[in-house]
Amino acid sequence: MATMAPHYLNHFFNPQSVAIIGATEREGSVGHRLMINMIEAGFTGKLYPINPKREQLMGIPCFASMAAIPDGVELAVIATPARTVPELVRQCGEKGVQSIVIISAGFAELGEPGLRLQSEVLDHARRYNIRIIGPNCLGIIRPNGNLNATFGYGKVADGHLALVSQSGAVCTAILDWAQSQDIGFSTVVSMGGAADIDFGEVLDYLATDPHTHSILLYVEGIHDARRFLSGLKAAARLKPVILIKSGRYEAGSKAAVSHTGSMVGGDDVFDAAIERAGVVRAYSIAQLFSAARILTNRYSLKQDRLAIITNAGGPGVMSTDRAEDVGVPLAQLSESTIARLNKVLPEHWSHANPIDILGDATPERYRLALDICLEDEQIDGALVILTPQAMTNPTEVAQCMIDVCAQTHKPVLASWTGGARVQEGRDLLNNAHIAQFSTPEVGVDAFSFLAKYNRNQKLVKQIPLPREEMKPADIDGARMIIERVLAEDREMLTTQESKAILSAFRIPVTQTIKVLDAKDAIIAAETVGFPVVLKINMAEFSHKSDIGGVKLNLTSAQQVADAFQDMANDIRRVQPDIASIVMSIEPMYQSPNKRELMIGVVRDPVFGPAISFGLGGTMVEIIRDKAIALPPLNDYMVEHMISKTKAARYLEPFRQMQGSNKDALIDTLLRVSEMISELPEIIELDINPLIVDDRGAIAVDARIRAQSCMQLVPYSHMAIHPYPHDLAHRFTLPSNEQILIRPIKPEDAKLEKEFFGSLSDRSRYFRFKQGLHELTPEMVVRFTQIDYDREMAFVAVSCDDSKPLLEMGVGRYVLNPDGKSADFAIVIADQYQGMGIGAHLMKTLMQTAKSKGVVRFEGEVLAENQAMLSMVKKLGFSISENLQNSTIVHVSKSFQ
Repeated sequence: MATMAPHYLNHFFNPQSVAIIGATEREGSVGHRLMINMIEAGFTGKLYPINPKREQLMGIPCFASMAAIPDGVELAVIATPARTVPELVRQCGEKGVQSIVIISAGFAELGEPGLRLQSEVLDHARRYNIRIIGPNCLGIIRPNGNLNATFGYGKVADGHLALVSQSGAVCTAILDWAQSQDIGFSTVVSMGGAADIDFGEVLDYLATDPHTHSILLYVEGIHDARRFLSGLKAAARLKPVILIKSGRYEAGSKAAVSHTGSMVGGDDVFDAAIERAGVVRAYSIAQLFSAARILTNRYSLKQDRLAIITNAGGPGVMSTDRAEDVGVPLAQLSESTIARLNKVLPEHWSHANPIDILGDATPERYRLALDICLEDEQIDGALVILTPQAMTNPTEVAQCMIDVCAQTHKPVLASWTGGARVQEGRDLLNNAHIAQFSTPEVGVDAFSFLAKYNRNQKLVKQIPLPREEMKPADIDGARMIIERVLAEDREMLTTQESKAILSAFRIPVTQTIKVLDAKDAIIAAETVGFPVVLKINMAEFSHKSDIGGVKLNLTSAQQVADAFQDMANDIRRVQPDIASIVMSIEPMYQSPNKRELMIGVVRDPVFGPAISFGLGGTMVEIIRDKAIALPPLNDYMVEHMISKTKAARYLEPFRQMQGSNKDALIDTLLRVSEMISELPEIIELDINPLIVDDRGAIAVDARIRAQSCMQLVPYSHMAIHPYPHDLAHRFTLPSNEQILIRPIKPEDAKLEKEFFGSLSDRSRYFRFKQGLHELTPEMVVRFTQIDYDREMAFVAVSCDDSKPLLEMGVGRYVLNPDGKSADFAIVIADQYQGMGIGAHLMKTLMQTAKSKGVVRFEGEVLAENQAMLSMVKKLGFSISENLQNSTIVHVSKSFQ
């Protein structure tokens, strides 16, 4: 059983020795502040100030250079002028330092000269296998490790929140605000220019950091979408992640040929991406901490129906308004709840939600009202509001609330509105870890974050799998059409070509016949049958309706001929030099129950293709009804996407209209998801309108824009890697029993726990190098909900459908930061060892990794695990001693 090495960022956050390059006693300098912060933090490791002009700094021996330090150094912090940094990084490499924080500014943010310096730094870093945080950053803080390698002011308290910020200034502002709120941190990371280590890698570390319970992010821009989303998903599956992003509005408009392109901006796609990753987004620093305060308690919600209990009408109404703003539904009180409240509340209570228990409410009245509400199955959480009126005792009410909360699993939030009179009550609530807020509106916001978090957690666990009942698409045929269009030096496909692509992916379309003159139009109309639609069919006119390029409901040959001539005249007025005019005839789709919808695709420069859905027709840019999602999608994601639009209600039965065929709409969206996953050449798509009625869904008009795409790795144009179903295969055991080898998926959580439970103590020890008795819930999530782009896990399972599903073994690899090497681990059930399963899993892992550009496998094996050592030796692995731990040997293999 091979095991994986500790996380490669460990030396940044738990170093035993730190060198401060540029340390000085000159007050007001960065080097001086760094030294003071390290000393005042009480760093217990070895601290090495580097300054060639001093022998001692602040009572600590000072060294002229890195080479002069007699011992090894785990972390170096550089705070010298930018021009000196490349050489200093080289010296760190010669010393064997593998982790560096560069505080210095003057790199890529200054343009070409700074970019050249940064390139030199990265060249040295790659040569010596060094990882870098920065440049131009505040630094890092690890309070529980007594590490403060920043030049900020003020002490940072220990806590369980991690803060990762792209801006040093915002970082210091948040830390200063948090100090006034008595909020502590497990880790603080200022990313700066993120020339090397980016958000994704830091998130990956924090995901399994036991000191971190929640993560706060301040984001300005993303360099690597896949790495970012991968890290977000890894972290958000295990602990709450709350994000705030600046730059929500684009300064200028971009040219777009599709309706979707003009409606969907970068921030829309960003929202869709983080929602898919299971992350909650805040829009201010105050909201950031409000969300953290409620999410850290790890409440779970069945739904998001909120009850509001208040001793004043005004705050109740304000809370209701805010709930409407943020999409939180107020719970409908059941008849039994109203009856019970009638028995304990005054006659003039509100008899509805918000539950106004009046200004003379006693602590006992609060307790009874809250107790009754929490027992109502139609209420998922409660916000308790107190205003300091003459007969109010805020402290006693707080104690009553604490007593009630101890008996419930439902989230209860408090808003003690006021100042000095309510402070003691607030302190009681804080000490009891009950989320309390200074105003009711902020409390409603916090509940909305909890609701969003629970919804997004369902999304992050979704792994789209192929639908077996769907007829396979003709991917090759669709690709041939696009290749021929591109060979003609065109990007825009005609209506016929666009519909042919849709048909190849089994999306129903209306028949389209290309016509060049009025006679052709009449013949085509007679062929398809009246009534018909006449449309312009030329790439030069992307939006047909803008120039009157659509004539509907033509019922006779004469109407068709007249419409053709009128439209041709209109086109020549717009473009007098046009050589030929091309139009198309289509049958007029008629249905008393039809709804016009729109499906679109845009290509985001950071996150790749994104799908939009909403109301369609000629006024889409005015209505602007849209929900955005990143592919690949499954049924749950599509239904969630539809539910966020105005179109969702439009699909339901209404007056004389029957309800729409929702299954047909879901199928169409899934087909579009499949299309843009398999055809990276498609960069824009409009299906407008997509007509959906009680019978089904049909694309009436379509527009596709394509560009050449050289893709060496499948699906590299997407931010989220699809489930690699094509890697599943069968393997025959010596007993002739067939087993299935396939990539792991989230549904395997129960299987993985049972597999671990079946292992002997010896096998567990060989896999984890410790006496682990059971997998924690966090470990199960980590093992089964993986990112198929940067890691892979194959399970060997039984194929006999007549018996319960059984896991026989599992093998996995995780890419190292260089993207070229990977750590691996394998464990086989005791009763199936010696049957070749381990060797086959190992070969499958190596073959998969090699196809993704990996050139080297590495792992750690206990020296006493002779069976594993024998297997990897047969597979061509080299074995070397671990000089720091004789009980472990290092195994590695380079691929040819």
